[in-house]
Amino acid sequence: MQTKGRSRHFIYTDWILIETQFDPEQLHSKETVFTIGNGYLGTRGSFEEGYPHALPATFIHGVYDDVPVVYTELVNCPDWLPLVVIVNGDRFRLDQGEILRYDRQLDLRQGLLIRAVRWRSPSGNTIDMSFERFASLADPHVLALRCHITPVDFDGLIEVQASINGYPENQGLNHWEELDQGKIDQGIWLQRRTRNSRIELGMAAKVTILGSEASLQVNTTPGYPTLSTTFLAKAQQTVTVEKIVTVFTSREIDAPVPAAQEKLTHLPDYATLLKANEQAWDEVWQQSDILIEGDSTATFAVRYNLFQLLIAAPRDDDKVSIPAKTLSGFGYRGHIFWDTEIFMQPLFLFTQPAIARNLLSYRWHTLNGARRKAVHYGYKGAMFAWESADTGDEVTPRWSIGSDFYGEDVRIWCRDREIHINADIPYAVWNYWQATGDDDWMQKCGAETILDAAIFWGSRVEFNSEQDRYEIRGVIGADEYHELVHNNAFTNRMAQWHLEKAIAIYDWLAHKFPERATELEQKLKLTPEERSHWQEIVAKILFLYDPSTELIEQCEGFFQLEDINLANYEPRDRSMQPILGMEKTNKSQVLKQPDVLMLLYLMRESADFPYNEKALQTNWDYYAPRTDITYGSSLGPAVQAILASDLGKSTEAYEQFMRALMVDLEDNRGNTNDGIHGASAGGIWQAVVFGFGGIQITENGPVANPHLPPGWTRLKFKLHWRGKWHDFDLHGGLGAGDKGAGETRGQGEQVSPPPSSLSPLHAQSSMPSAPSPMPNIQGFIFDLDGVLTDTAELHYLGWQKLADEEGIPFNREANEALRGVSRRASLMLILKDRPYSEAQIEEMMERKNRYYVELLQNMTPEHLLPGAIALLDELRQAGIKIGIGSGSKNARPVLERLGIMDKVDAIADGYSVQEPKPAPDLFLYAAKQLGIEPEQSVVVEDAAAGVEAALAAGMWAVGLGPVERVGAAHIVLPSLAGIKWADLREQLSNISIQKQ
Repeated sequence: MQTKGRSRHFIYTDWILIETQFDPEQLHSKETVFTIGNGYLGTRGSFEEGYPHALPATFIHGVYDDVPVVYTELVNCPDWLPLVVIVNGDRFRLDQGEILRYDRQLDLRQGLLIRAVRWRSPSGNTIDMSFERFASLADPHVLALRCHITPVDFDGLIEVQASINGYPENQGLNHWEELDQGKIDQGIWLQRRTRNSRIELGMAAKVTILGSEASLQVNTTPGYPTLSTTFLAKAQQTVTVEKIVTVFTSREIDAPVPAAQEKLTHLPDYATLLKANEQAWDEVWQQSDILIEGDSTATFAVRYNLFQLLIAAPRDDDKVSIPAKTLSGFGYRGHIFWDTEIFMQPLFLFTQPAIARNLLSYRWHTLNGARRKAVHYGYKGAMFAWESADTGDEVTPRWSIGSDFYGEDVRIWCRDREIHINADIPYAVWNYWQATGDDDWMQKCGAETILDAAIFWGSRVEFNSEQDRYEIRGVIGADEYHELVHNNAFTNRMAQWHLEKAIAIYDWLAHKFPERATELEQKLKLTPEERSHWQEIVAKILFLYDPSTELIEQCEGFFQLEDINLANYEPRDRSMQPILGMEKTNKSQVLKQPDVLMLLYLMRESADFPYNEKALQTNWDYYAPRTDITYGSSLGPAVQAILASDLGKSTEAYEQFMRALMVDLEDNRGNTNDGIHGASAGGIWQAVVFGFGGIQITENGPVANPHLPPGWTRLKFKLHWRGKWHDFDLHGGLGAGDKGAGETRGQGEQVSPPPSSLSPLHAQSSMPSAPSPMPNIQGFIFDLDGVLTDTAELHYLGWQKLADEEGIPFNREANEALRGVSRRASLMLILKDRPYSEAQIEEMMERKNRYYVELLQNMTPEHLLPGAIALLDELRQAGIKIGIGSGSKNARPVLERLGIMDKVDAIADGYSVQEPKPAPDLFLYAAKQLGIEPEQSVVVEDAAAGVEAALAAGMWAVGLGPVERVGAAHIVLPSLAGIKWADLREQLSNISIQKQ
């Protein structure tokens, strides 16, 4: 399925992102979008040949360096991409010459980035070039790049230079010291060391030339070792350049340069590495994939967001974590926030728990940094940094320095006041333990993390003797528009929850691991008095809410702040804080993100106080309208999507879901150039699984109570819980807030959902008979291609282009055999007995579909066939329901371009059922969505297979076209031109009478 991305020149298929045009204005944001990685490193989607003002970057987990006094940041590592191609003296670059054709693809299935360009040089030579690269998931220290070079209209001299750039910059700053470089039998190598953190890096590279006799020369220009070759190229002959790179740092091995050289020496060829990478990705997607049917944009975009988290997740290192901008950009300088534990970690917890454990182990390894911060502020225990790097010490900048030279610097108070992270991390630790039952890790790492962070709360709270209450004053809650508040509901309740769990962990340790309990008592100076103090705080902490209405006050005095109607400020393209100014924002009831609603969401899973349906409804009604959801925090929309879904607000839930889903693909906040919104990507997974899938964790495992968005016909995923996989395959209809498959347990097998939600089974009706003596027609089901519009010509052109590229004879006569046949079956008819692998077949189907969708972009309502609109309108006026029964996965975008979505009550397409026509499943599914019986349905088809499917379903069939093709139908017409419902009804009645 493919749809067009808004103003980004994107086409979305099920698995592949396609960019159809190069736009220099979007250079930096597209570099982010096309990031690849493997959990060890991430490489932005910069061009191999370079481009003016580009921001190429490769980030390796844990490689931080300090800019003394100013900040700590994740370091941009030496660039492994450079591959320069010089064509008869003209250097290939997209800012010169002429781009005749451009296509860039990110294949999520195997983390493969491909770019194909036809370029005419300033001298007039036309050349085709295809670049392909991946960061191996099978071996994280291996990177590979391949370039196919094909002169189109000339013979000439081509020079290729493959380099390692040892002068990478973090937006103007180079963190690396030159150490050494050189050549080996296999190629070149580079050695670098960070200036302050003293992390050493070793990188080695080799190049292979295929398709031409060419020798390689080594140039060891300081900091830029290069392998180059020059060869005579002939028109229409392809030369392939393969570049394989290895990389190690002293974080994981003592001698990274010899390790990189040794690894390079024993590596197989590019094709073998690519196959291993593909197999590794297959295993990951088997665990983590989410299948959505009925929504083509969501189908791809959900996978895209998962992909960006999967390539940033440390698989073999428990001393690093995922930065807020993943490994894809310079934003937030590679720092780690609460984003990881609260938003990103659940994906891994329920699909790859070993990664979730790594993320939490990072917090345990960096406890000493948190302890140093607590001491600095005069508190006890561990006080987690708001922004963390390699040591766990606070690395949030103290000041934000604006671009106005004469402007005031802005103090960043989060480092001092946003302390709810001290409960957010234990929240994630507790949930990991509950979901995995990993007692060994809990007693070794988790318990210490929870207990030491709890000691902090004991020293941070203040006792108000007049109210006999404990308070937490002078904080910033999850809503950062209010920078100095007292008794923030989110912070106070999370601290209370944390202390409740700390007491439970204390008891559990003493009972099950008494030696470890004693060890921690001594190490952390835990006493019975401390535990009693925690119990008193839990009982007496101040929480501002009205028990009668269950309305929670976000913080002390919030209800007395000035109320702001956000609608008065529309339209706008920025957040409310710069519009109102910081001072007025602090004094207003406008929220950066839904603070109270976020609390309710975190308490939702276990139904802990204050979560209940009444509280959710009451607080939603108050706080959702006051939240700057469009330009406030990118963390908000996914959470609001889940809660809106809980409240049955299907339209709003989907709207917020899409806002989060497309934040990077559509750059709807204008800051994708800084890096991927990692928290939003994690929130997307939670919105799909916990929101639309309605997953709730019970004592017996996860249970689904789905409410799928309108149009979603299927949602399939799997969850790992306490050592077992639980599969969920949820089905829904087109109605808003459809409950889909009802309550479904994922215990390796499902409780059967009600029959109405299942894909229909084959009907057993005899084919030629009329369905009933006197037809009571309630609905029409129209095929799309050849019935309402003629996309057959577009399909033909797509197949013709593919056949021409593959050198296979194909013409219009051969195309007739494809009418009404599935894409795979059509391809097999074209291929006949020619030998192709399954991977090649999949690629050809994707390629043909891409050609088809490109042609589809020009479709308008003028492409409706004669008589179609008139009949649709007449049927609707007569109260007849209208459905679409098309085997195409492109049915929805076709309907949208034809402008008739509002005339359709149900859609059954290529996503709806497993068996294609002539099986009756598709039409039975459509009838079920319309709420009518098969004998009350009329199918309008132009293909023999479609007519056969309609008859097998026990439906009336109207065939359009020649009798030799659709003669089995009850009524055969040349087209819909001039056809009236009254005439059809009369003919069907006559047929019924004749059958009696």
